[in-house]
Amino acid sequence: MSTPEERIAELRNQLNDHNYRYYALVEPTIEDRDYDLLLEELAELEAKHPEYQSEDSPTKRVGGAPLNRFNTVPHAVPMISLANSYDLTDIRDFDQRTKKLLGDLSFSYVVEPKVDGVAISLRYENGRLVQALTRGDGRQGDDITKNIRTLSSIPLNLRGEKLPEVLEVRGEAYMTRDGFLTLNQQREEDGLAPFANPRNSAAGSLKLLDSKEVAKRPLDAVWYGVGECRGIDFATHRDLLNGFKKLGLRVPPLTRDCEDIEAVIQALDENLNARHEYAFEMDGAVVKVNQRNLYDELGSTAKSPRWAMAYKYEPEQVETKLRSITIQVGRTGVLTPVAELEPVSVSGTTVSRATLHNWDEIQRKDVREGDTVVIEKAGEIIPAVVKVLTEKRPEDTQPFSEPTECPVCKQSVAKREGEVAWRCENPTCPAKSLSWIRHFVGRRAMDMDHLGEELIKVLLDAELIKDPSDLYQLHTQKDAFLKLERMAEKSVTNVIKSIEDSKDTDLWRLIHGLGIPQVGERTAQALEEQFESLDELAAASVETLEEIPDIGPIVAASISSYFQNDLQQGFVQRLKDAGVRVSRKQTLPKITDNPLSGKTVVLTGSLTQLTRDEAKDLLKKLGAKATGSVSKKTDILIAGEAAGSKLSKAQSLGIEIWSEQDLVDCIPKENPETGEQLELL
Repeated sequence: MSTPEERIAELRNQLNDHNYRYYALVEPTIEDRDYDLLLEELAELEAKHPEYQSEDSPTKRVGGAPLNRFNTVPHAVPMISLANSYDLTDIRDFDQRTKKLLGDLSFSYVVEPKVDGVAISLRYENGRLVQALTRGDGRQGDDITKNIRTLSSIPLNLRGEKLPEVLEVRGEAYMTRDGFLTLNQQREEDGLAPFANPRNSAAGSLKLLDSKEVAKRPLDAVWYGVGECRGIDFATHRDLLNGFKKLGLRVPPLTRDCEDIEAVIQALDENLNARHEYAFEMDGAVVKVNQRNLYDELGSTAKSPRWAMAYKYEPEQVETKLRSITIQVGRTGVLTPVAELEPVSVSGTTVSRATLHNWDEIQRKDVREGDTVVIEKAGEIIPAVVKVLTEKRPEDTQPFSEPTECPVCKQSVAKREGEVAWRCENPTCPAKSLSWIRHFVGRRAMDMDHLGEELIKVLLDAELIKDPSDLYQLHTQKDAFLKLERMAEKSVTNVIKSIEDSKDTDLWRLIHGLGIPQVGERTAQALEEQFESLDELAAASVETLEEIPDIGPIVAASISSYFQNDLQQGFVQRLKDAGVRVSRKQTLPKITDNPLSGKTVVLTGSLTQLTRDEAKDLLKKLGAKATGSVSKKTDILIAGEAAGSKLSKAQSLGIEIWSEQDLVDCIPKENPETGEQLELL
């Protein structure tokens, strides 16, 4: 039996190896849950044996005490920026200049996607991460080492037996697309100003003084260059990228080797076509001479190297008419102004609405009803009003005033200290009730079929419901329900059955459905793992909640405050009285005897037998991991109708292709280990 010191060392090695395979090789060999169990075991051992603590441990990703300020540190080698252009003619001119400078010397190119993030530099000494700096002014940057240590994909120690004395790697930190959307949604619900784009959100996150807050942000990074190097050399840029991967560093995906400028032009087109496949926002591509021994020959200008150039893609912008500005009221009472537009196609989709976020944004851009505006998808994600064409403004337009009352209940509105949002203060506002009930019955909460927004509005107008708990009393008002317009016996029966079925759902779905500020789906799932029941969660102290991974002081305080509120206590009691399960369900045995167990699966196209959420839940129950993009680590692509670029990419990588029917046929009727009947759908 191993000693605690030996087991700690063994766990650290295992976890570091899994991080390497997941982030650098993109070939995971362990499921997320199994990884988490190893990490939990290590954390427990380190807590029991503090004499074996190490700053390089995989458990040290949660951040430490807040800083007062960032120290400014000189770069050992300046971080100069690349020349860039939006014109392909400049790329061809770059090729001609390179040929002229090199004469008869042969060379090739590498093309890699240009991440629209924040340039940073990591310094490793004898394989150990000792410093992380922002670009700053190129000569010196801010020391953000504590914040960078919270990013799981960044190795605290490089891999390999012979490690360089010094290696400075340069790259880009970014916020993931999905993470950006979730973060902005949460910020708006909390009355905070949303980030303009993923790049701004990444920059703001890395400059937070509290590294524990940084750890909660969906940040990542890729590495593609070097600063000071001692004890290591790379003959080509391709060697550098391959060497980085061996050392455990993540590199940009889909880099392309090009023999000549025509191959470069083709690679630039391929990169543009693949821009929606990346987890990060991509605003162009970088063309680099592959042979690094030629870099001194090519030299640099005062601002940029002559051996590389960035080609940037123009964001698609279109003009349209802003017909009106409407105001949405969210479940927390936040008032959000929305631009109602003449429909227009942007980046392949039809846009008829765009958020204006808040009144500070409206005033800054001077947006008015009747204006002609320029629209683009911010970060290729969110429809946004970029600017107003004031030269096309009608003469009779007026500035859009800040609200004086809720547009729905006509009660007072107010701004909380430190917030930019206006909120409706009426706890019984129908709009807040509508948003809350819509959230409560949603697919990722209590999952009630047949209860769409229009029906919820009808039930609210008829005063049959006021909050989600009233749904569970609808069966006692069936006669009144049937008298509503377009309500037939079958429809009413289906709705009531769906509500009844939801009483026995997962605890995390109920927690998510409660609408606790700061608590999203993933946090609700983490809470279910820690607490057996809603009562146990409600009784937890702020200190206990803060000990849960990914839950910091703000979220913990929000959860505690929710359950101390008399109105919320009454609501939870009404759910209990109605017979809603408020404890953790018996976990289904893991189904390992099926071809999807342990596989990484991507869904694409339209499904006809399952919803997308049902398919994802099914994959999870079958032991598979559902991801959003196709890569070398993908084992199976399940292609529905009208599958597009993901199918083409999977075919080019030789990935196994399944139909939706193949997935349905894979559902076992019983647990092969116990013989118990299963109901996975």
